[in-house]
Amino acid sequence: MEPNVRFWMTQRQSFIQRFVQWTELLDHTNLFISIEKIEKSRQLLLTNEDASLRDLEDRRVQEAWKRSLSTVHPDTSKLIPVPFRPAALLPFTAPMLFLSMLSVKNLKSLILPQVSFYTYITGFNIINGNASYLLPRLLQMRLNNTLLKKALPVIILTYISAMNVVAARSLEPIRGIEVMDKEGNVVGYSRKAGAKAVKDTATSRIILFGTSAFIPEVFSHFFVRTQFFRQYPWSLWTFKLSCTVLAMGLMVPVSFSLYPQIERIQCSNLEKEIQSATEETELFFNRGV
Repeated sequence: MEPNVRFWMTQRQSFIQRFVQWTELLDHTNLFISIEKIEKSRQLLLTNEDASLRDLEDRRVQEAWKRSLSTVHPDTSKLIPVPFRPAALLPFTAPMLFLSMLSVKNLKSLILPQVSFYTYITGFNIINGNASYLLPRLLQMRLNNTLLKKALPVIILTYISAMNVVAARSLEPIRGIEVMDKEGNVVGYSRKAGAKAVKDTATSRIILFGTSAFIPEVFSHFFVRTQFFRQYPWSLWTFKLSCTVLAMGLMVPVSFSLYPQIERIQCSNLEKEIQSATEETELFFNRGV
C-alpha cells in the first residue's frame, strides 16, 4: 500500500492533531528537500511498513514521514512539483491575495493580480487531486455603498475559491473516485464519495480564503481611523500585507486540518454495487488537498 495512504488511514487523528501535523508539513523547508532524501525516506517507510507506524517516536521515522507526506501525492506516488506542494501555497498566494484585494485604478491593476492568483490556484487544485473562473470586480467600481465595496471582493473571492474546486474536480462526482478497504485494496469507484471529496475540499477553501480576505479588511477598517494612519497613509499597504500573511499563515493549516486527507465513509452510504462488492462496513477514499 502507498505509505501516505496507509499513514492517513491508520492514524485516527483529531482536528488538533491534524493541525499540528499540517504545521509540520507546511514548513517551507519541505520545498527544498532533495529527491535523494525523499527516495531514502520512502524506502525506509516501504521496507518495514508495520515498524514505520509503530516507531512514530523515532526521530528518523518522523523525518521520513514528514518528507513523504509533504512531497508525494498519495494517489499516484509521484513527487508533487515544488511550486505546488502544500508548503508553497502560503508564500505563493499571500502576496497575490493581498494585491487582488487592493482598490483598482486601471484595467491592468484589475486583471494581473486576479489572473496570477487564479492561475496558480487552478494548478494547485489540479495537481493535488483537484479551472478557475476569472471574475473581475467590475461591479465594485460601479457601487457607491462603502460597506458593499469592501464586502464584495471578499464575497467574490470566497465564492470563486469554492467554484474553483468544483470546476477543477467536476469529473469526480460524475465518474466516481476509488474507494478502498482498510488494506488499501480498491473496492470500486463511487460517485457519492467523489461528491463528498469535492464538497469537503470546497468548504475548506471557503474557510481558507474567505477568512484570510475578511480579517485584513476588518483590521484595516479600524486602522484607517488611527492617528498613525493620518500621519503615514502609505502604511496601510504594509499593514494589510502583514495581516494577510498572518491570517493565511494560520488559516492554511486550519483549512487543511478540517477534514482528513484519507477520509472514511460508511459502506451503507455508497452505491449498491459497492456494498455488494465487499463485506467491509467502512471504506476509505482520498479527499485530496
